[in-house]
Amino acid sequence: MTALTQQQTFIIQLGTALHQFGTPAYRLESHLKNVSELLGLKGSFLIMPTALTFILENADDPRPLNHIVRVMPGDLDLGSLARTDELVEELGSGQRTLEQAIERLEEIKNKPIPYSAAVTFLAFAVSGGAFAMLMHAGWNDVLWATILSAANFFLVMLAARSVRFANMLEPLVALVPALLASAIAQYDPSINVSLVVLSAIIIFIPGLALSLGLSELSSRHLVSGTARVMDGLMTMFKLYFGTVLGLTIGKIAFPPVEYIAAPSVPAWTAWLAIAILSSTLVVMFKSRLKDAPWGIISGFLAYTSTLWASNYLDISLSAFVGAFLVGIYSNLFARWMKAPALIVSLQGFVLLVPGSKVYIGLNTMISGQNMAGDNPIGPQTFLIFMSLVAGMIFSNVAVAPKRSL
Repeated sequence: MTALTQQQTFIIQLGTALHQFGTPAYRLESHLKNVSELLGLKGSFLIMPTALTFILENADDPRPLNHIVRVMPGDLDLGSLARTDELVEELGSGQRTLEQAIERLEEIKNKPIPYSAAVTFLAFAVSGGAFAMLMHAGWNDVLWATILSAANFFLVMLAARSVRFANMLEPLVALVPALLASAIAQYDPSINVSLVVLSAIIIFIPGLALSLGLSELSSRHLVSGTARVMDGLMTMFKLYFGTVLGLTIGKIAFPPVEYIAAPSVPAWTAWLAIAILSSTLVVMFKSRLKDAPWGIISGFLAYTSTLWASNYLDISLSAFVGAFLVGIYSNLFARWMKAPALIVSLQGFVLLVPGSKVYIGLNTMISGQNMAGDNPIGPQTFLIFMSLVAGMIFSNVAVAPKRSL
């Protein structure tokens, strides 16, 4: 393999790997251009959720290499993302040759999931209960949300073993909790069925995907941004359909039960919920343990700054404050730790994105019932999304990241 072929192979494999690890298009294109320049190539790239286009030119060869790869949308893997970024640093500093870098990249791609099935199961289970706490549900709702979230873990495990099962995962992870919650209501009439179902599926709601899609659109990555937003909306529709189907079957199978409201959990549990949710994101995003504390701090910063700003500003503008401060924090982290800003920024933004509000708004629009007792939620959700995108943009202006990932 010639030096030029090695360079081209590395760029293509690097782009494919970073896409697999969930890197947004606007960051991935910028990063690949920087790496191409490092290797003495001129690169042009078109990154989409399902396809990657590489055009690589060399001054000594007038014929550019055109390469198109068909891919599937990647899942977030922040640990592999950090290791890949370190690999590029080692290549640039001369600590690795191109041949060694290609081998190491293959090792990173094939590295097993860093957390055991038991740890992942625990993260799934407590995420639902923690969200129910954050929504000020009753303790019984927290318990049932935890149990139903744990049940969804086994559905995810089945989907990992069967492609056919994976194709119907989204409606199924909503249908099963909805049906089980309807059955539980026969024995526990104080269960808030709608809220418990929402808590059980919160980990599947694509609020982050919608936010990233909007930020790609704001960066003029129109094809990738539009595709990501539409994919997020389709996921939301499938989840909502599964919920409606499960609740409908539950109404047919079980007699109606009069709901008895239970006392809400104490206000202080919101802080416990944030700690739990931030910790579960470490597992869900496959972050390295050494990066975990920084990600958890990002989650607390997002919640605390938004809570403080809500005393003076509307909820949508308080989300802007949270996104702005999380963006600054992540850019400073990238400078000081010489690591991708995405490692900590995504964990903060997850706690800011109004994914649950999109679901509630969808329910309100279709059924006419506001399941969480919120104010008019459609315009509010839209403004929060716009505030988050603006917060990202303003933070990059205030503190330049100085790293492309």
